[in-house]
Amino acid sequence: MRILVAEDDRSLREVLERGLREAGYVVDVVQDGEAAEVALKRDEYEVAVLDWRMPGLTGVEVIDRVRRAGVLTPILLLTARDDPADRVQGLNSGADDYLIKPFEFPELLARLHALQRRPALRFAPDITCGDLHFDPSTRQLRANEEPIELTATETLLIELLMRRSPSIVSRDIIANQVWDDAHRVSNSNTIEVHVARLRSKLAHCGAKIETVRSLGYRVVPQ
Repeated sequence: MRILVAEDDRSLREVLERGLREAGYVVDVVQDGEAAEVALKRDEYEVAVLDWRMPGLTGVEVIDRVRRAGVLTPILLLTARDDPADRVQGLNSGADDYLIKPFEFPELLARLHALQRRPALRFAPDITCGDLHFDPSTRQLRANEEPIELTATETLLIELLMRRSPSIVSRDIIANQVWDDAHRVSNSNTIEVHVARLRSKLAHCGAKIETVRSLGYRVVPQ
């Protein structure tokens, strides 16, 4: 499960990042509104946590911009503002939920889980490549309507490759978006091992993972 956290306060940012990783999320962290807007438009997240007050664009401004661009990622807005008018403004901007600081971390997790249980219309349609179909709402990969059993890491990896297909995805991007300890993964054969396992599971499917020498990997129809 991949999540974006946009928070300019270093202490809170570090607490959120550590706690969410321990809860099983793959966490991308940014410190200002402009970076949050770029990340939400560029990458796919299951949910995002945005602070209201950030340098550059505020959280509300980011939400307004990405919603107008068609981004449907569920967004939880964090703020110290507790006036009802502020809550209305935040929700009207396109936020899905609103959490007032200070808060208890279990409440944050409960709200994120609730957002992830929202109907599947918030997610993009099936991602397809040849006979492969990936359903973002159920995290299920199928080939010719037959389910393919994957580990959590394999699921993240094939989703990333299929979303970028037919483009090449570099090792650095794979390491950063699939694993928490990206630096270690980039300097080991971990990616190659997981790609090999995925290839074996896709051996009789209408798509394959290609290695593009010195550049990375891509999924293409067979």
